[in-house]
Amino acid sequence: MEQITVSLPCGCREIDVTLPKKNLIGVYSPREIPHKEDVQKILHRSLANPIATRPLRELVKGKEKVVIVADDNTRLTPTHLILPILLNEMNAAGVPDSKISVVIALGTHRFMTEEEILKKFGEEVVRRVPVYNHPFKDPKELVDLGTTENGTRIQVNKRVYEADFKIGVGSIVPHHIPGFAGGSKIVQPGVCGEQTTADTHLLSVRAKRSYLGILDNPVRVELDIIARKVGLHTILNTVLDKNGEVVDAFYGDVQEAFRVGVKRCIEVYSTPIPREADIVLAGSHPCDIEFWQAHKTLYPADLAVKEGGIIIVVTPCYEGVAMTHQDILEITNKTSDEIRSLVTGGKVKDEVAAALAIAWAQVKERESVFIVSDGIDKKTAEQLGFTWFPTAQEALDAAFHKKGPSASVTVLTHAPDMLPVLPHDRTRYVVP
Repeated sequence: MEQITVSLPCGCREIDVTLPKKNLIGVYSPREIPHKEDVQKILHRSLANPIATRPLRELVKGKEKVVIVADDNTRLTPTHLILPILLNEMNAAGVPDSKISVVIALGTHRFMTEEEILKKFGEEVVRRVPVYNHPFKDPKELVDLGTTENGTRIQVNKRVYEADFKIGVGSIVPHHIPGFAGGSKIVQPGVCGEQTTADTHLLSVRAKRSYLGILDNPVRVELDIIARKVGLHTILNTVLDKNGEVVDAFYGDVQEAFRVGVKRCIEVYSTPIPREADIVLAGSHPCDIEFWQAHKTLYPADLAVKEGGIIIVVTPCYEGVAMTHQDILEITNKTSDEIRSLVTGGKVKDEVAAALAIAWAQVKERESVFIVSDGIDKKTAEQLGFTWFPTAQEALDAAFHKKGPSASVTVLTHAPDMLPVLPHDRTRYVVP
């Protein structure tokens, strides 16, 4: 029987597995973009062609307190390349560096260290303007803006809210909660308080399956409402390839520029697959830091696997499950309905964690999840409701033993940033 060896990234190394060639449906990755333009040229062109808004120099002219809201080191956005261009544009409009600051859109992630900030934002940016972590747990640093009509309680970073000009910088990729990352997501959850994030995350799991790749959905509507209320003026969003290199960039109105960017994102990250597989082997790269990021592997795999099939998550998880949500393991062995009941009854302190635990439970209620990770041990995997294996090969062999020797296999090399598209779903992921 002819065998084939497949490689997928796992942190700083490659993991190989071998399986019968006849069982392999395919190995899928985000599309390669072989002839990319110079990143500086792409960024300058986006600024020169604003979408549904005025040029940045016109918008920022005369402003006294400018904040750039930029994503953190859980994202590949090359802020060290983007922010110097933005600072220079603002300087050209008469706004000096002394009136500009950067707030890192942590959401509820841990604070970035000084070393991480230097690496992410670059020496020039750190030298020119202050860069602040978002203090999402400190009520004194948040402003309460009431609630949306949907009942979401809006608490936002005071420094951001009080600025008279705000621009969001991030990247557009498929995302299981609002359909796609980017746009107004830089505000919520980026610079909001935990309660706001809990409300929008819990909204996302009212649906039985994730909103991955669905542009128009209730969560995206809510994020846009929050961003407008906070006063986000404009965005500069990039679309990256699987290596984190800039493919395209979009500057303009928070909603309109984002929608244009989503079209390009779909071109890069949507992956046609012929059919669902019995087994999906999925790498978490580039979301490798902790399972709070690596869990994004589950949702593309969920689209690519048969109901009752097996998902094998291969991830390093250097920092374990969740640095800022360590109590999540108290509820991850429960069903989605049990966790919802705990939330409704006010028995869960961390509702952000509860929302993700519900999302994980919904996947586990459809499929079995195997995990291969140096950062998560067997006991922790059991608490998560997963089956732990020391190697990807052992996990795959066990999956074959469970599903049978003729089981079909699909491999997703960079699963968190992928959108598998089955033949009957090809009209579902179209931007009107």
